[in-house]
Amino acid sequence: MARVLIVSSYVASGHVGLSASGAVLQALGHDVTGLPTVVLSNHLGWAHVAGGALPVSQLRDMAGALRANGLLEDHDAVLVGYLPSPDHVAFAADLVAEMRAMDPAPRIVVDPILGDAPGGLYVPEAVARAVRERLVPLADTLTPNHFELGWLTGRALPDLAATLEAAGPLAPEVLVTSPPLGAEVTGLLAVRGRRSALFRTLRRGGVPHGVGDSFAAMIAAGMAPGEALGRLDALVLCSIGAPHLAIATSAPRWVAAPAIGPESQV
Repeated sequence: MARVLIVSSYVASGHVGLSASGAVLQALGHDVTGLPTVVLSNHLGWAHVAGGALPVSQLRDMAGALRANGLLEDHDAVLVGYLPSPDHVAFAADLVAEMRAMDPAPRIVVDPILGDAPGGLYVPEAVARAVRERLVPLADTLTPNHFELGWLTGRALPDLAATLEAAGPLAPEVLVTSPPLGAEVTGLLAVRGRRSALFRTLRRGGVPHGVGDSFAAMIAAGMAPGEALGRLDALVLCSIGAPHLAIATSAPRWVAAPAIGPESQV
């Protein structure tokens, strides 16, 4: 069992952000400590949305109470997800620095939730810059999508070769979701220094929100990329056409799904 601290958004209904990553980890038998950066009724795709960002002062107070109670210690990983403002990025960076100083230090997984193609950034550019400057250098593992990798590196990434070249120097491990594999195929490009592996899965329609959050959570729990992708693909298949990911109702199927092997390894 892993113990994971998650800093991300939370929705009362559905599975995105902390509501996805926390549920996935608990279904896998892991322990979760959650600090919600945003609390909403549901994700923004619904007609009606209520809630908003938690004040950073409140998050600092919550972290302080956890610290005073001894509840920040002994985490195996820290997962940082959605951050709504540069001040929230600063809070997350300070917390990560504190956690990295612990012995043993937890693994730091940063899911840089910045945007996607074709729409571009869906956070303010100041937030994206703060993530690039403050959080990316602290990460042991980054899980950007293809658009986010291009934004973080300031490079056009038209093919796998360019994507691989951009990812290598960014962090010790970079797991690029949705690399450029064509209209019918998606997958994962895993890069660790000079070593890389490519995993392919079918691109599917009608998939609910929260897939990226779920994948990052599995990685934070210590799964190998192919293991996480196999379980994620099974979860997606169980959830097509549903309003939310079927994390709980289909857990017996996706938790036991086999790993997806790499198509190529360098």
